[in-house]
Amino acid sequence: MADQPALHTGSHDLPVTPALEAYMAGQWAATPLPADARVPGYAHFPARRAKLAAAFPGERLLVPAGQLKVRSNDCDHRFRPHSAYAHLTGLTGEEQVGHVLVVEPDGEPVLYLRPRSDRTGGSAEFYRDRRYGEFWVGRRADLGEAARLTGLRTAHLDDLPKLFTGSVPTRLLAGVDPVLDALAGRPRAEHAPGDGRFAAAVSELRLVKDAWEVEQLQLSVDHTAAGFADVVRALPAALRHHRGERWLEGAFNARARAEGNGTGYETIVASGAHACVLHWIRNDGPLDPAELLLLDAGVETDTLYTADITRTLPLSGTFTPAQRDVYELVLAAQNAGIATLRPGASFREFHRAGMRVIAEGLAEWGLLPVSAEEALSDDSGLYRRYTLCGSGHMLGLDVHDCAKARAGTYLDGVLEEGMVLTVEPGLYLQPDDLTLPAELRGIGVRIEDDLVITADGARLMSGALPREAAAVEAWMGDLLG
Repeated sequence: MADQPALHTGSHDLPVTPALEAYMAGQWAATPLPADARVPGYAHFPARRAKLAAAFPGERLLVPAGQLKVRSNDCDHRFRPHSAYAHLTGLTGEEQVGHVLVVEPDGEPVLYLRPRSDRTGGSAEFYRDRRYGEFWVGRRADLGEAARLTGLRTAHLDDLPKLFTGSVPTRLLAGVDPVLDALAGRPRAEHAPGDGRFAAAVSELRLVKDAWEVEQLQLSVDHTAAGFADVVRALPAALRHHRGERWLEGAFNARARAEGNGTGYETIVASGAHACVLHWIRNDGPLDPAELLLLDAGVETDTLYTADITRTLPLSGTFTPAQRDVYELVLAAQNAGIATLRPGASFREFHRAGMRVIAEGLAEWGLLPVSAEEALSDDSGLYRRYTLCGSGHMLGLDVHDCAKARAGTYLDGVLEEGMVLTVEPGLYLQPDDLTLPAELRGIGVRIEDDLVITADGARLMSGALPREAAAVEAWMGDLLG
């Protein structure tokens, strides 16, 4: 890391004359951040950092925000800090590029950052550097401001390489920042022995949400519900457009950007048989009033917490008999899964409960070549031809939160009060599946809701959106007039 960052000038930049450089170096008014500004949730972060430090006594821990990634030529993707960094610092903005949280062996956290450029110190970065310059991408905090914002001791990013020259045991969250991976002597995305434990630890810190996190998730859910209503209101125009899925994607994404940081993941707008593609994000199809629309979307708050909700809607406003049959089987599976949620229950229990309902329904329809019990057996799983994926996951800063947690604390663990998760069974009846009667082919249904585990069960966070078929029809009718 050089004393001054390199100037990333674009092809449209003009040369800077010595006269202009001298003129740019002075007569700028002070623009300090408010002295009382703090990151949202300020009081909750010290305990998280202390818990992480206690898990690795005597070791130095590095949690990077990450680096910019090129989208095309000289244009970068919009930057979002790594979730572990955001969870431990409260810093979530696009200006966090390259910053690193360091927890020293004695437990003291230090934030290494690229501070705001000194406009009077001879640096031209503030107006010439298109990646980091204030005139190009906006203001950054200086070291003192960052310390007040976070409550952390701060240091210049240029001092970070010194941490790799001593003999202090050091753990890096690898694969996040290629600059740090190189400093640590590790190829990109290659974890040194023990790093898996560190990645698991920062992931497991997020398994149980505190009250502030639950508030942020509820906010994201509420904004998402408003976005779903926007989509329904946009249906008449979308039905007339040759790429109606894109029209609806735009309607939801406008709400996400207006109310939060954006979407928590790529919005799925899948009409007709596209709903049978589990991660359909092309969203380039037309809409047919005779078909269903599967909308899987979530607003990410400015604090980076995301909702994850799916509704399957009849584009005509009314389910056909076949569509209703599929929908009500999926809803029954979801209800069965939700009924299992409580502290102490196995995480996998809600999936097993939902899949039993699915298998029994498929058997009753005569679609399975074996009984439901046989299809559910460990050496069979034939029902999965029509429902391949799992039925839910943890939710938080990542849509699939806590993904690096050890199986024993997550997938093979038990639920605890404060965990937030989704329950989302689905049926995906492929349009070319000859085991299905013609009237069922090409129908895809998923119903997904967000829930927080409470002391005696679970609270449905996304209950503002209807789930029952008749209620969905009535809701759509009200919105469409």
